[in-house]
Amino acid sequence: MTDRRGVIARRAEDLVPGVPYVRGWNLARRGAGTLADQLVLLGLDSDFPGLVANVNIFGDGLVELGTVRPEAAERLAKLITAGLQAELHSTNAETPALAQRQTPAA
Repeated sequence: MTDRRGVIARRAEDLVPGVPYVRGWNLARRGAGTLADQLVLLGLDSDFPGLVANVNIFGDGLVELGTVRPEAAERLAKLITAGLQAELHSTNAETPALAQRQTPAA
């Protein structure tokens, strides 16, 4: 599988000398671990039993979510959307206060 940026390719099954597989896998492991921690806090860990770190043939780390029920994917999408909206709201709320602090006194 290759995405439109060409980042994701087939998983590495036959290793080629000189490709930094360990580095890519380690990055994927950290990302998968961070996501797993958040899924536990949200009570979604059992909905993503296939969450694993992997690496592709180019040594790029991959985080595989595995096969999930549609409800789990929908809930995760809603949580991401809510987080983005909260971040946007927070940024917009800080902007006027920041502008007032940066306005020189007349």
